[in-house]
Amino acid sequence: MLNKINRNENRIKRHKRIRNHISGTSMKPRLSVYRSSKHIYAQLIDDEAGNTLLSASTLDKGLNLENTGNIEAAKSVGESIAKKALEKGIEEVVFDRSGYIFHGKIKALADAAREAGLKF
Repeated sequence: MLNKINRNENRIKRHKRIRNHISGTSMKPRLSVYRSSKHIYAQLIDDEAGNTLLSASTLDKGLNLENTGNIEAAKSVGESIAKKALEKGIEEVVFDRSGYIFHGKIKALADAAREAGLKF
């Protein structure tokens, strides 16, 4: 009998492996990304203090998105988190893809954040 591959469990294993090497500080926080089928979320996290400094998602009312699960929505979330970070004086971040493949929505969010002024 074949066992079905649980993709989310495999993603969580990858995420734990990645987190062993990535950590954010108050000067250079971790930009963590979470993707669901309908929305995408981004947070700037200070791992030393255990605080979330900023967050942005497709659920934010200021974005006014028609479709929240596509690449265009991911780009707008990337721009939004970058603008909020630059307003708080944060210019450099450590990118945490949370075990997702760096492709599609994750790549679009990262590229949009870079274009808006964040340095990875």
